[in-house]
Amino acid sequence: MAQRRNPAGKLAAVKSSRRNNSFALAVIGAGIVLLGIAAIFLLPRPNNAALTQDESGKSAVPAAVSYPAPDLALKDPDGTQHAIADYRGKVLLVNLWATWCPPCKAEMPTLKSFYEKHVDQGFIVVALDQGDGADDVKAFATSYELSFPVLLDPNFEAETAFRTMGYLPSSYVIDRDGTVRLAWTGAITANMLEKYVTPIITE
Repeated sequence: MAQRRNPAGKLAAVKSSRRNNSFALAVIGAGIVLLGIAAIFLLPRPNNAALTQDESGKSAVPAAVSYPAPDLALKDPDGTQHAIADYRGKVLLVNLWATWCPPCKAEMPTLKSFYEKHVDQGFIVVALDQGDGADDVKAFATSYELSFPVLLDPNFEAETAFRTMGYLPSSYVIDRDGTVRLAWTGAITANMLEKYVTPIITE
């Protein structure tokens, strides 16, 4: 059965009611957004040690972990293959990074300095670039005067092997027996390296 068209006055009332409803919905929506923002700042954060920061706010604090180092082998920009297993007997810091990542670039001089300070104690850094081309990685390593191995990971194998979930930079410390002991997400300061890695080197 066909419906009759509303008279002009009734049509105006309907339009006015719709405007009022739209305004009410907008107010409610804004309130929900504000509550969400407040919750972000006021609710307790997850207890994830790898994502917390030290007192200075400049460095991630590592999570203590314990699992076997993954069986991972990658090539450097010159085509030479390196495997994690090659460094058994040393304390190894595996750093996942990329040339486009600002915190990765910011922490690289710190890793270089710590490596040079402790290399004679059987400590080594291996930097695994995530997805950049060989020429870019080689140029980066040259410009930063990196003396530790810098390897290419074009297929992001390390992300899966170390369970990074795509966060960069990420670092993992493997002891002399081949056990992953520390996991970092975020840039690392010299103080954090001395506090957490030096004791493993001197064990």
